[in-house]
Amino acid sequence: MIVSGRVLGPMFGVVLVATAAAGCSRRAPEADAHSDHAMTSSASGTGAGTQVLSIPAGANTVAERLAKSPRHGEYVMIRTGPSDSVKAWVVYPQRSTKAPVVVVVHEIFGLSTWVRGVADQLAADGFIAIAPDLLTGKLAPEPGSDTVNSQAATAAIRSLRAEDVQRQIAAVGQYGMALPAAEKHYGVVGFCWGGGISFASAVESPNGQGAAVVYYGTSPETASLSRVKVPVLGLYGGEDARVGATVPPADSAMKALGKRFEPHTFEGAGHGFLRQQDGQNGANLAAARQAWPLTISFFRSTLGG
Repeated sequence: MIVSGRVLGPMFGVVLVATAAAGCSRRAPEADAHSDHAMTSSASGTGAGTQVLSIPAGANTVAERLAKSPRHGEYVMIRTGPSDSVKAWVVYPQRSTKAPVVVVVHEIFGLSTWVRGVADQLAADGFIAIAPDLLTGKLAPEPGSDTVNSQAATAAIRSLRAEDVQRQIAAVGQYGMALPAAEKHYGVVGFCWGGGISFASAVESPNGQGAAVVYYGTSPETASLSRVKVPVLGLYGGEDARVGATVPPADSAMKALGKRFEPHTFEGAGHGFLRQQDGQNGANLAAARQAWPLTISFFRSTLGG
């Protein structure tokens, strides 16, 4: 397992969804999603709230960044089965050629403003980004907001069936590939609960999917990893012991199977480091600055663009 600066040495169905949700639900509500990591200025000399423009906005600055974005984003409804659809936020890059698609899987808090900010940054980096709301029809946004109540979202996540989630993500990928401006392949990236779902999508490896990126999400059971057909990039906080414990078994199994898995663990960073960039005394921001370029490079190498 690759670790920033040094080297170090799970279930499907409803259990996978519930397990991932249980771990994330220990965090505070959406506006303060990972507040178990101290809100302090970074060691690099940038104060809390300072935004690094080449990576996604942190939780404290995302609304301002989105308001100033020159890129076109819009909500759409995507049919994901005979009797269901999901609402999704789609952001297009400013380019004249066709672009690969990246499906962005949210945390346990649903399709939050922060997740839309991640999609916007992916579009800035040249991808068509589609962020589905996997709680569509289960929760309504809070009055005057485009996001749902975080505690209600956490409870609703536990009710999702893993097979339905994977079916919907695959349908969103198919929708993306059918867009006139899109290439005919897509990747998946997810965060926390969504990170585990992203790794699970690699196990399913539906038609058209070319890669999966896991941000601090739990790994699937090793017995299922033989089904992985796409490369997987894993990005983890060194202080995130719960998730970190699931990485070495997956790494060993993927190596034994000859599958491409590239795990990176960033020393001192906590769970949710890309969202909470001003936490962990600068370690979260340092991790974000390393992880995002790895993400973009990985998607470009696997999807093109």
